[in-house]
Amino acid sequence: MQKTILITGGSRGIGAATALLAAQKGYQVCINYVANKEAALQVVETIHQQGGKAFAFQADVSSEEDVIALFEAIDPIGPITALVNNVGILEPQMRVDTMTADRLNRVFTTNIVSCFLCTREAIKRMSTKQGGSGGSIVNVSSVAARTGSPGEYVDYAASKGAMDAMTIGVSKEVAEEGIRVNGVRPGFIYTDIHASGGEPGRVDRIKGSVPMKRGGSPDEVAKAILWLLSDEASYSTGTFIDIAGGR
Repeated sequence: MQKTILITGGSRGIGAATALLAAQKGYQVCINYVANKEAALQVVETIHQQGGKAFAFQADVSSEEDVIALFEAIDPIGPITALVNNVGILEPQMRVDTMTADRLNRVFTTNIVSCFLCTREAIKRMSTKQGGSGGSIVNVSSVAARTGSPGEYVDYAASKGAMDAMTIGVSKEVAEEGIRVNGVRPGFIYTDIHASGGEPGRVDRIKGSVPMKRGGSPDEVAKAILWLLSDEASYSTGTFIDIAGGR
């Protein structure tokens, strides 16, 4: 049986890098995107050119209705054996005392509610207690869950802290059902997300404070994700790999 992976937010950055590497490792790749269809189709086309199988699916994974429809659309392709909860947003840098409820709701709904919804649907399909053959889930958290991102993105950091707690809790719930749940915590990676926060060059500004004195690449994160998904990590669940240059 061919392995099938779903990557949320798979059209750019870490998600796209993970999609390309997963295809190289033999997965059928399902790329989820919310708005950037062109970028998602470009990743799909690259995978096809390299001899792999890939599909793009539009869905707002913070919407329960969309998540249910997404998984139902993927079912005919093959049972999902791997899920990467990668989707995440940043709002412009600011202190907590200037944040609005609308901003907080956007960040938490997109970053953590989506993770719960997609994980729920994946468990229904992967769990050996529900007729599945097992599987692996990796949640893309952030080193911000440890640092708190003061003066910039405390709300984002808090959403990733929630993701870490969820990773640990869910991993224990499904450990006897053939499902492993782990996380990666990237930090200071060169992706477009920093532009969303209002500072495209943020990594270059702060890389001097990173022990390795450089920013990271999406490929470096993707390699850790694929390792956690693989049988090489078969005795690892509820654990995290920090990919932040020693910070």
